[in-house]
Amino acid sequence: MMSAETTDPTSQSNYRQISTKHFSLDWSIDFHEKVIKGSITHELSVHTSDIKEVIFDTSDVVIKRVYVEGESCDAQYSLGEKHEVMGSALYIPLPAGLQPGSSVKVTIEYNTTEPGCKALQWLDKAQTHGKTHPYLFSQCQPIYARGLLPCQDTPSVKATYEARITSVLPALMSAIRVSPPAEGPVHDGKIVGEDEVTYVYNQPVPIPSYLIAIASGNLCYHAFDKLEGKDWTSGVWAEPDIINDAWWEFKEDTTRFLAAEEELVGMPYKFGVYDLLVLPPAFPYGGMENACLTFVTPTLLTGDRTLVDVVVHEITHSYFGNGITHADASHFWLNEGWTTYIERLLQQILHSPAHRGFSFLSGSKDLYDALKFYEQRNKKYQKLQIEFEKGENPDDAYSSVPYDKGANFLLHIERTLGGLDVFLPYMKDYVKTFIGKSITTEMWKDHLFGYYTRFGGEDELEALKSIDWDAWLFGTGVTLPVPMEYDMTLAQQSYKLAERWSKTKDISEFSAADISGMDANQICAFLERLQSFDPLPVAHIDALGDLYGLVKSHNAELRLRFYEVALLDPKSVKSELYATAALSWIVGEEDGMVKGRMKFCRPMFRAAFSVNKAIAQDKYQEHKSSFHPIARDLIEQDIELTKGHGTNV
Repeated sequence: MMSAETTDPTSQSNYRQISTKHFSLDWSIDFHEKVIKGSITHELSVHTSDIKEVIFDTSDVVIKRVYVEGESCDAQYSLGEKHEVMGSALYIPLPAGLQPGSSVKVTIEYNTTEPGCKALQWLDKAQTHGKTHPYLFSQCQPIYARGLLPCQDTPSVKATYEARITSVLPALMSAIRVSPPAEGPVHDGKIVGEDEVTYVYNQPVPIPSYLIAIASGNLCYHAFDKLEGKDWTSGVWAEPDIINDAWWEFKEDTTRFLAAEEELVGMPYKFGVYDLLVLPPAFPYGGMENACLTFVTPTLLTGDRTLVDVVVHEITHSYFGNGITHADASHFWLNEGWTTYIERLLQQILHSPAHRGFSFLSGSKDLYDALKFYEQRNKKYQKLQIEFEKGENPDDAYSSVPYDKGANFLLHIERTLGGLDVFLPYMKDYVKTFIGKSITTEMWKDHLFGYYTRFGGEDELEALKSIDWDAWLFGTGVTLPVPMEYDMTLAQQSYKLAERWSKTKDISEFSAADISGMDANQICAFLERLQSFDPLPVAHIDALGDLYGLVKSHNAELRLRFYEVALLDPKSVKSELYATAALSWIVGEEDGMVKGRMKFCRPMFRAAFSVNKAIAQDKYQEHKSSFHPIARDLIEQDIELTKGHGTNV
């Protein structure tokens, strides 16, 4: 279902007049040429009278043949001039006389391109964990599906799909595996890397284009124990070298998290399968909530399950994002703000109220860093609801603002209304009302007021009216419209230790026992708090890294924050040494694995750039091919190889 608001500023398609309701993919993966070849058949629903053509979004795809209702129209279709962000519109004429409610089939034979396709990253075998086979994975959010398949690349359109994928390596998609069975022999018992196998998938739940996903590599599956009374299944996919580590890391919590989510929102999980895929380290995000198949970064595999709560965020997207979807990039905060808010509420349910407060506190540093960053670059990206111009790249606005400012906005509404007892019944009605739909901020706000008009009282309506809606949705600045206070219980030890380091001159007063009893998240909070004080002397930084094992930690969250502390003063006598060490860690010179997650690589390149531009630019150019195309674009903006505005998440 589409929203009734203005058209998507990032799409050239005519989805208001005609839209895809189902599509079929028939693909062959060519690892030698690094392209996907095949076809897509769209089943389209007509919405207006006298429609003469369907317009699809494309980007750097090669169109081979086009058929309308089985008849070739190669002579009639046309490809528009390429727009830097939106790509090239594909215009296909339709039969005369189509009326609202009628259907039409369009088949397009095509192939992707390399290196033009930003949706795909092709990895040589040396860039994988096992180093025995190449690897392919996609990232279609926010507007890159058009490089993978001609489509109406807007979250306002949701469609079901089916797929046949032929590959010499196991192939996964954001859908339910039909054949061969996931728990059967790897690659249907054929020789991995040599024999072709056709994988068949079906996605019966309508999803937006950004949730279309594919991955292919030397992959195997390990199921999690099935929960009694649940219709859905869950497990993990990974390369053979890390499958046991991945299974151990996630087996205790994934199904428990999903069951807790179902209970909280009051609705069963509807996608049937919830699998995780642990990707190679070039993956640019912590996780991506592709339907049925969440992609996760290998940096979560710490061996102690300290970072598995990232999965809570991705599971929450099953309802907020995959279920209730933003109509276009201007309303992206509805996805991430709601997901972050609910994720943190689940922290309270799964752990304690103190964990909820601590998670808000943990997110606040990234939020304020992003707001300060945009103060110098583009203040409109400090807003929750951004007025994107036609053809503006939403990735330029990608930051923690929609996540954390959005979550704080919802927390403020919760508190203003009187707490969870008043707010949670509304949340469940919100899910029930809009699940499966694409909505705008205005539709969300109208429903909020409508709910409390029907089920609340004068006090609730007056409370809602007291909120400064313009300040929250359209306000700029480096602070939130309302000062927010959180439960500080779990941060007290971290903050006290940070204050000691900021005030103590004699480093012999510190020992490894200082952090005993602190988990990784509390140590992160300690390192973040340190950054709020004046930069530490070089001797303190050296001692900090050695004493607490931070300089060699395998936990990427800790390494990142240690280097942020070390590089707080870009003019210190050891800043170039630490910048070099940080970049060496990022590009994989230390352990052979690039840290492609933008949360890690972008701050390190920016910090190194502040120390010495040449160090950052030279190291990046040397290892550029190791990073995902999306990460490359944004890193190049950060270190002034190109112009742009984005921040990291």
